Amino acid sequence: MAYKESADRVQNALREQGFTNEVVELPDSTRTAAEAAQAVGCEAAQIAKSLIFRLAESGKPLLVIASGVNRVDENLMAQWIGETLAKADADFVREHTGFVIGGVPPIGHRERIQAVIDEDLFRYELIWAAAGHPKAVFRLTPAELKRMTDGTVMSVK
Repeated sequence: MAYKESADRVQNALREQGFTNEVVELPDSTRTAAEAAQAVGCEAAQIAKSLIFRLAESGKPLLVIASGVNRVDENLMAQWIGETLAKADADFVREHTGFVIGGVPPIGHRERIQAVIDEDLFRYELIWAAAGHPKAVFRLTPAELKRMTDGTVMSVK
């Protein structure tokens, strides 16, 4: 299958890290958790949405991988990280990850980004994550997500 360049970068990152997960390109948008769930036939809660925040003091990015039905509690994240969270605009997200909003994957970023993983994702045997563009995803387990990102598992809501 011919992936778009950004999805190909995710597939290559998976291979480089020793994972066998396959990026799939879908005919319908997976930009939102609801769209992604409908496209792959799972619950919205099984969608691992990768959200980039800008840390207000240091200017560094923070990756929060949340269950598709959860809203991230920015105050909780700020307490944990020790910095205020600010919104990351499209340019900031692209600059630090190399991907566009709506297709940000949990891996394959331009730089190493500290990650937090929503503990609610561990309720499921299989989850789905974006793979570089709004019509590409890949299936994985929560344990694989932890290994891919070296993220801290905690409540994010």
